Amino acid sequence: MATVTSSRPYHVIIFGASGFSGQFVVEEVARYAAETPGGGRLKWAVAGRSRQRLEDVLKQAAERLSMPELRTDIEIIVADVSIEESLALMCQQGLVILNCVGPYRFYGEPVVKACIANGAHYIDICGEPQFLERMQLEYHTKALDKGVYVIGSCGFDSIPADLGIVYTQRQFKGTLTAVESFLKITSGPEGSSGHDATWQSAVYGFADSKSLSQLRKKFGHKPLPVVGAKVKQRGFLFFSKEIEQYTLPFMGSDRSVVKRSQHFLYDEEQQSPVQYSPYVGIGGLTSVVKLLCGGVLFWFLVKFSLGRKLLTTFPSLFSFGLFSKSGPTMKQIEDTCISMTFYGEGYSEGSDPTQGRPNAKICTQVIGADGYLITASAMVQAAVTLLNELHSLPRRGGVYTPGAAFFKTSLIERLTNHNLKFSVRN
Repeated sequence: MATVTSSRPYHVIIFGASGFSGQFVVEEVARYAAETPGGGRLKWAVAGRSRQRLEDVLKQAAERLSMPELRTDIEIIVADVSIEESLALMCQQGLVILNCVGPYRFYGEPVVKACIANGAHYIDICGEPQFLERMQLEYHTKALDKGVYVIGSCGFDSIPADLGIVYTQRQFKGTLTAVESFLKITSGPEGSSGHDATWQSAVYGFADSKSLSQLRKKFGHKPLPVVGAKVKQRGFLFFSKEIEQYTLPFMGSDRSVVKRSQHFLYDEEQQSPVQYSPYVGIGGLTSVVKLLCGGVLFWFLVKFSLGRKLLTTFPSLFSFGLFSKSGPTMKQIEDTCISMTFYGEGYSEGSDPTQGRPNAKICTQVIGADGYLITASAMVQAAVTLLNELHSLPRRGGVYTPGAAFFKTSLIERLTNHNLKFSVRN
């Protein structure tokens, strides 16, 4: 593991540790640090605006994990995204900053900027394509020049999808050309829900969707070549035999992140690009009716500032209880699990992808607990991989997706040992 020094005493600093996702990251870091005793132990600290709230989070983690030492042994750093000097002081003390402060479109850039200026690597759990792609466009060269890695979307958005595609490519014997993924969320008797921060990101992301296409034009990327048969996209709403639910295209960051990874792997590693279509199950007919009614209202309100104000002020009302300001209960989190199943096709070894239809298939799966627990495990293992396998990351710095950054590392194996299982299905 990378060595800490007297001037940079922490391997990891969790920024936004008192937020909803941040509290789970705190517990996951504490567990991992306890797994590695002795001289190789992870040294870490928490950071945020309120010392009192950070103390409360450490107290809560100490009780949940039966680790009373967390109350006294973990350093607290007061830092605020609106105070540049406080971010600089934070970044100067850590090797890796885990940024849990969202929505990132409002609060992410100052942290990226401070990390690059002060030589700290940066990891976040962002699911906002506009922010992720803009950071790559504006900061890749700066990060590369400084030898700093900026790696976004290292949580539920979009580690399962991005590394799931990488895993499927590795397991396929031949040339993989297309993959469809199906996300299925299984909850207990109390159902499942999401936190307000995720809802806010969705509201402002959809409201600003036009700027994303304008941003992408600035990259000047040539379209990825289509290898093999071109995959036809499914409809907006359909019944999936694969997961036996009504299903629609996944609106999150997965498609964007995977496409950026595929661009990198095609350009830098000469990997044959994969066409990717992500879908998510929504359940039965009752869920379909709720979705259609809520979706029409959402699309109408999100276009106006007053509508966005209403959506963000009353998330539970307008999402039919799917999101709330308090977030899911611990019981809901403990009873929820996710599976993402990948159905791939391509050409077997020795077959020419330019000739005829695909002649081989593969099915892989990524299984884990609730999305918030997956986020914590994925973020922490991404940081651990960066600290231990820096030599395996691309170039000497820059802004990357998880699939691009960790392509040559053991992150998939680490995740499989930490609550996110990758496997090949029959």
